[in-house]
Amino acid sequence: MARTFQVLTLNKISAAGLKRLPADRYQVGDQVARPDAILVRSQNMLDMEVPSSVLAIARAGSGTNNIPVKQMSERGVPVFVAPGANANAVKELVIAGMLLASRNIVPALRFTVGLKGDDAAMNKLVEERKKDYAGTELRGHTLGIVGLGAVGQLVADAAIGLGMQVIGHDPNISVEAAWSLSAQVKKAHSIEDLLRHSDFVSLHVPLLDTTRNLIDAERVAAMKSGAVLLNFARGAIVDEDAVLAGLASKHLRCYVCDFPARKIQGNPGVIALPHLGASTQEAEDNCAMMAVEQLRDYLEHGNVVNTVNFPNLTMPRESSFRVAIANANVPNMLGQISTAMAKSGINIHNMTNKSRGEVAYTLVETDIALPDTVVAQIAAIPGVLMVRALPLEADE
Repeated sequence: MARTFQVLTLNKISAAGLKRLPADRYQVGDQVARPDAILVRSQNMLDMEVPSSVLAIARAGSGTNNIPVKQMSERGVPVFVAPGANANAVKELVIAGMLLASRNIVPALRFTVGLKGDDAAMNKLVEERKKDYAGTELRGHTLGIVGLGAVGQLVADAAIGLGMQVIGHDPNISVEAAWSLSAQVKKAHSIEDLLRHSDFVSLHVPLLDTTRNLIDAERVAAMKSGAVLLNFARGAIVDEDAVLAGLASKHLRCYVCDFPARKIQGNPGVIALPHLGASTQEAEDNCAMMAVEQLRDYLEHGNVVNTVNFPNLTMPRESSFRVAIANANVPNMLGQISTAMAKSGINIHNMTNKSRGEVAYTLVETDIALPDTVVAQIAAIPGVLMVRALPLEADE
């Protein structure tokens, strides 16, 4: 009989994703007592006591600031994310943000909402005042993009399509991302170089110690006079005091972000949206489907794709008997694991191993099922964080 996995949901997860968990093998809900896995979106798990039964956590989104990743790594629990699944939604909002700022749409809307009198009086006021809200077109202006991952690339493509010049900076760009980047995107040798030449600057980097307050007073001063700064990545990437000073001196034209905060609230130079970046039905569906597919592949086959704390590692099934092992990335772990199997007469049919930082991960296929005693012996090896037997179920 196939094993039934218990999945705890901490937020409302898109039905498009949940329906990819077969009902005969998965029990899913927000009241699961001993979950094998957790599906989460934005709920804060940092102070949560994660049950010892949890084998994996999957976030239907890209960031993990709400998940205790270090603690999970120490327990051998992978934390999955859905990179790029909401990229189009964020891209469209960035373009909308540029248009809101360049065409003075927010103050213009406030003006029209406040119009009084009959149509003739309103039309007269409109003709008298519309010049106060005259803006600029995007075509011909330069967009600087800091961070050229999934979102940054889509923003670049959209801006080029609108007739903008695009320059980008990303010292950590992957080979795959570099190949996907349009040849029309010019390379900036530094953030300062990008800031000096950009009429619009859009930030698309994760929040790390190295990116906190990435745009500070010095970098605001380095920006082109009258530039628009857009932040749809993370609020703390921008020093709000520096931005407010730039707006007060008119050096910055506008700050558009997805992160309302008391300090910037009510400032006429700020357009703050209520964290709408991934708030489309399509993005929620895409994130949930990607997270669920990755989670299921891990629970059933041990394959790992798109985690923030494990190496990517997949191995096609060649045997019905498979073991997944997470351990500290220290010498002689593979030797001890294979020795434990050899002493019990277990032949290794296939094996693959990778490491990432302090965590190593191994998938082993054997010709026969591993006895519980051997699984226990491997689990007892100092440095082993997790070991699971993954038989191929008969109904698969």
